[in-house]
Amino acid sequence: MIRFFALIAAGVFLAINLYAGGQSNASHDQEEKDFNVNELIMHHIKDAHEWHILDYKKSDGTIKSFSIPLPIIVYYKGQLDVFLSSEFEHGHKIVTKGNNSYILHHEKIYIADPESENGLRIEEKENEHVILNEKPLDFSITKNVLAMFIVAILMILIFTKVARSYQKNPGRPHGLQAFLEPLIVFVRDDIAYPNLGSKANRFLPYLLTVFFFILINNLLGIVPFFPGGANVTGNIAVTMTLATFTFLAINLNGNKHYWQHNFWMPGVPVFVRPILAVVEIMGMFVKPIALTIRLFANITAGHIIILSLVSLIFIFKSLTISPVSVIFVLFMNCMELLVAFLQAYIFTILSALFIGIAVEDHEHHESHEHVSH
Repeated sequence: MIRFFALIAAGVFLAINLYAGGQSNASHDQEEKDFNVNELIMHHIKDAHEWHILDYKKSDGTIKSFSIPLPIIVYYKGQLDVFLSSEFEHGHKIVTKGNNSYILHHEKIYIADPESENGLRIEEKENEHVILNEKPLDFSITKNVLAMFIVAILMILIFTKVARSYQKNPGRPHGLQAFLEPLIVFVRDDIAYPNLGSKANRFLPYLLTVFFFILINNLLGIVPFFPGGANVTGNIAVTMTLATFTFLAINLNGNKHYWQHNFWMPGVPVFVRPILAVVEIMGMFVKPIALTIRLFANITAGHIIILSLVSLIFIFKSLTISPVSVIFVLFMNCMELLVAFLQAYIFTILSALFIGIAVEDHEHHESHEHVSH
């Protein structure tokens, strides 16, 4: 197992190293600029309208990038335009479709200003550049969106195959079925049943979906080549959406005891209840916020640390720092594998815990107290 993790980590390091080297060469060719660590890290962790594959050096010494163009879908003033991101030529070209002209700047699409040479209308406010161009409604298939589609298709294929295997051999798991069964049983017996009790089967499909969706995205995020490398669970919009699903599951299924405890707590002095009600209502929204930030911050931090350690080689430009950087990167990649499982587990168990509190049946406890009295 240790050798397996080491091989994966070495592969991750090699791919990132090659990528970072390409970025470094590109920076050197362009007016011999210093290696830009921030640019490298942000390029890796943020979403994009194309899927970068690799950089390569041509015979004339210039650096070229190979990327998979993704569909641009924008709507502005009653006009829906669909085209490929390659038409932007990495943000260097204005794309005109009908009455609308679009420009891509730092992975954001703007309506091009006809009076500006590069299509951007920029105003400096408090030492910051503010873009004044209007934005269309952007429904584009970005890198993270495509990655989620890939994971969704993988999940459908994997679990359809596992379900068919159970139909044919219900008592003798083998292959993929044997690999996934411990994880499925773990979610059922150690997450769902302890927190949801008799209502566990009702929410088990959601918990299994969330667990494997986060897990597979985390694992693919560690792989540095297509179809991996997308920072899906490190995107706060994705984690916020997952937390919103949990928020809706909590509050749409909450029983009368849950709502009574939130708005008018039994056994508490009347004058204190309004104060506690405010605290409880705030707590309703703090739960999904905590789920959002925890998953987003942990996954993003792991990517940033790995890339920062790799960048040390190019910052110091010394072979003596390379072994230290490699050792730390290998260690961090092993930690990332652990974090991939750990964050999927934490998000799922907290979701089960919060839902369990909302749907908990108090009738048994009340009848028990009545008999005692």
